[in-house]
Amino acid sequence: MEESFLNRLWSLHQQNQLRIPTGLLCQFLNRLLQMLFPPLAEQPFRDADALAQEATFLEQELESLLEGVQHISAFPAPETVSRFMTQLPHLHERLIADAQFILQEDPAARHIEEVMRSYPGFYGIAVYRIAHLLYQEGVPLLPRILTEYAHSRTGIDIHPGAQIGFPFCIDHGTGIVIGETTTIGRNVKLYQGVTLGALSVAKYMTDLKRHPTLEDNVIIYAGATILGGNTVIGAHSIIGGNVWLTESVPAYSRLYHRAQIKVSRSEAPEDILDFSI
Repeated sequence: MEESFLNRLWSLHQQNQLRIPTGLLCQFLNRLLQMLFPPLAEQPFRDADALAQEATFLEQELESLLEGVQHISAFPAPETVSRFMTQLPHLHERLIADAQFILQEDPAARHIEEVMRSYPGFYGIAVYRIAHLLYQEGVPLLPRILTEYAHSRTGIDIHPGAQIGFPFCIDHGTGIVIGETTTIGRNVKLYQGVTLGALSVAKYMTDLKRHPTLEDNVIIYAGATILGGNTVIGAHSIIGGNVWLTESVPAYSRLYHRAQIKVSRSEAPEDILDFSI
């Protein structure tokens, strides 16, 4: 490799002020979830003191992680950590409500422990809610890294800036996209492949509401696409699978996509396919 190129790279490394150890950030996330939810813990805590020590460790770890982006953060790291830790009880209550709602809505779920341990929807929601707390505190980069980590594990892409009420249910979840300025009310349920997106991605729209609003008790079935910052789905509405929607609908609406399938055959096939699976 040419020496001039290496020197140029070295200069860029010297100028870089961001220090974000992604591995440690993801480790912090998973240890936090294991502390909050016993079914996720790989090893039980030996006593209450051990649990308290873990909380202290996580507090110190978060402060260390925040120092890597301190020069572009809204508040000093210790202040942010203090507010974040203070909000954990409320966060825990919301996530318990999410897990119970998923258990209530999915006939395949048998126990809340099953939901917490194995459901990608619960994991995606949990990571979003943690990232959203940091996002609200003005923490740059880290919230997005966290939600993209969850995206890579679950296929669920939720921007940390979205406003999502509780309880919230994601069933299956793969392919769900929830944009930054989306607003979602309480008791909302989304199936796989749902997109809550923007009509336009022009850069001048950065600070505008670009994504839809879902009011309380809305259900969106698989493959539906709902676009636009002015699009409001009224409370208690049901949006069927594969619907493409760019305008508001009133409360208690029922929208569905009717596919037209035509099968024609002039004569019986000569060979019958025999599949063995």
